[in-house]
Amino acid sequence: MAAGVLKVATCQFAVGESIKRNARQIHNFLVKAKKAKADIVHFPECALSGYVGADFGSFNGFNWQLLREETEKIMALAGQLGLWVVLGSTHRLTEPNKPHNSLYLIGPGGRLTDRYDKRFCTKYDLRRLTPGNRFVNFTVNGVKCSLLICFDLRFPELYRQLLKENVSCIFQSFYNARQKGPPSVHTYIMRQTMQCRAATNYFWVSMANSSGYYSPYPSCFIQPDGKIARRLRSNRAGLMVNTVDLSKKFYDPMANFRDMAVKGKFSNGPKTIRDPRSRNTTIL
Repeated sequence: MAAGVLKVATCQFAVGESIKRNARQIHNFLVKAKKAKADIVHFPECALSGYVGADFGSFNGFNWQLLREETEKIMALAGQLGLWVVLGSTHRLTEPNKPHNSLYLIGPGGRLTDRYDKRFCTKYDLRRLTPGNRFVNFTVNGVKCSLLICFDLRFPELYRQLLKENVSCIFQSFYNARQKGPPSVHTYIMRQTMQCRAATNYFWVSMANSSGYYSPYPSCFIQPDGKIARRLRSNRAGLMVNTVDLSKKFYDPMANFRDMAVKGKFSNGPKTIRDPRSRNTTIL
């Protein structure tokens, strides 16, 4: 694969309480991604463990040993297939500390190369989970990537920092599913906010969501101009493969001014305008 080109398999399925059922779905998608010649496979938030508070009430009696065993099987399969994997799961801490909501980064050799822990947890998450405190950046085929999870979306400062760190591609995992009643506000803002984060920072974005019914939006792949290049079908399991290509150019009206704004200069005009009609703001 040429430098600056990365084939991304974005996957969604109905994440649930059963670790074994989740694992079977993940195994199937890894095999499909290999056949589709993907370099990296991206799964939703808590794809293997299930989501505490949604799929199960608490970690009381949770089968941590089974979770470890199934994680190791997925790592082994990733090694056999030579794939990078971004795996949503839950990472146990030493009690009485509450677990992390995490993305395991598995390398093509089948080893765990890093782990991203969700930095911003909702007030409901905080009852059961411990937020993380660091970014996880990595490079595949010359493309610098980073990992984020769901509620992190609400904090544009994270993306600005990743821009400063020269990241080009974001893998962001979500679990917005199993909702009841009419569409929630997530239907109208999550994809749109992710498109904004992509366009204002010129990022490629793989956005993987659970497809458990009812899911307010499907998984998407977003270009640096903010356009959704492709999306999966709502409430259906699926996989799509898209290509990050750093040689491609997209509409970017901020290109000449983004750096100055990041550095704290909030106008692209002169510091001083020597004109009394500019200074006097109460005249016509």
